[in-house]
Amino acid sequence: MRVHFIAIGGSAMHNLAIALHKKGYAISGSDDEIFEPSKSRLAACNMLPDSEGWDVSRITTNLDAVILGMHAKADNPELLRAKELGIKIFSYPEYLYEQSKNKKRIVIGGSHGKTTITAMILHVLQHAGIDCDYMVGAQLEGFDVMVRLTEEAPVMVIEGDEYLTSPIDLRPKFHLYKPDIALLSGIAWDHINVFPTFENYITQFRIFISQVTPGGVLIYCSEDEELQRICPVARNDINIIPYGLPAHEIDHGITTIDGGSHSYPLRIFGKHNLLNLNGARLICNQLGIADHVFYNAIGTFTGASKRLELIAVNDTRAVYKDFAHAPSKVKATLTAVREQFPGRKVVACLELHTYSSLNKEFLSHYRATLDAADVAVVYFNPHALLVKRLPEITPAQVIAGFGKAGMEVYTNSELMVTRLMEESQPGSVLLMMSSGNYDGVDLKKMAATWVAW
Repeated sequence: MRVHFIAIGGSAMHNLAIALHKKGYAISGSDDEIFEPSKSRLAACNMLPDSEGWDVSRITTNLDAVILGMHAKADNPELLRAKELGIKIFSYPEYLYEQSKNKKRIVIGGSHGKTTITAMILHVLQHAGIDCDYMVGAQLEGFDVMVRLTEEAPVMVIEGDEYLTSPIDLRPKFHLYKPDIALLSGIAWDHINVFPTFENYITQFRIFISQVTPGGVLIYCSEDEELQRICPVARNDINIIPYGLPAHEIDHGITTIDGGSHSYPLRIFGKHNLLNLNGARLICNQLGIADHVFYNAIGTFTGASKRLELIAVNDTRAVYKDFAHAPSKVKATLTAVREQFPGRKVVACLELHTYSSLNKEFLSHYRATLDAADVAVVYFNPHALLVKRLPEITPAQVIAGFGKAGMEVYTNSELMVTRLMEESQPGSVLLMMSSGNYDGVDLKKMAATWVAW
């Protein structure tokens, strides 16, 4: 099979390209810009384009398929050429379905927790020796790629994103997977540039539920108000299973799960992670994994990349980073750190980086999300507003939206780092939350300095 990737440099796209390369496919690709780590990983597989930019000469009748990434535009010259030649064009999720249509498909959806739940399932399946294909949205410890595709694996576990499929297909990605087993972790309005109202956003999850195969399974978090409203009565031809918070204790910074006859210490913490764990357990049960096997395996799970990831620590200080950016994620992550470290000073720094978070009409959704912090800092780059073609916002508007007394707002990352360094004191915990990179701040270097300050 000869497959060409338009926008091969994307995080998801280059991982799919590597997975198909490992499967023996002949892969080519193009992009107008490719950054690390995609660049080095493609180069290691001899798949890095010899030049950046679009080139219609790469699109020939020798190709069996073209996979179109979201980064490309609808008028991309290579895309138009592929259409002219009648070459089959797939979006990323369409091709994942094509590769998994004869397997049992497990799809993890929800506004938050998708990556962590998927990672937990994969971690346990690996420990249990169960072969599976997968697609997950972060690099996981013990897994060399974020996408695996084989002929042999009977199961595929897919992280089901609700964002758009491609420039020429505006359906949410998770509408295309047709799960045999589905999980929904929660609904909290996000992507307001695509889903303009909360009801429109909820509709996408109703459609996802409608795509579960007859006789399949829907597992959902019963502590989520919206899921509790739509899931129990959603279908009468599938098995619907709710889950809540498992019995647990927190002692001296260690969270322990009550497994009945035995207790299991964890390396992760936080109510949201415990809910994620319980959902992952029910998925694994559906695959024949007993609870005691699940708990023994999950005790060694350290989390997905950038999901409450510990990046520096000493006896008196710790620094975590997290992908949190939407209001519900910010509040859950900060609450988890607050509960895990009672009595310690918690310093929280959030970058506003997404379309929703930089929209002045959306700022009020962040009200009270940083209240659990002793010191709250918010950072945004005004240039990001220009790139996203959004109206200007001011630090005063950000402060008013969050409603946090004493909160500080910075638009210069160097000044932000200088301010955070002032809070490096014994007994402190620093939480850095962003889906971006604070405009190039080296978080590992900063964290090492913070704990050694």
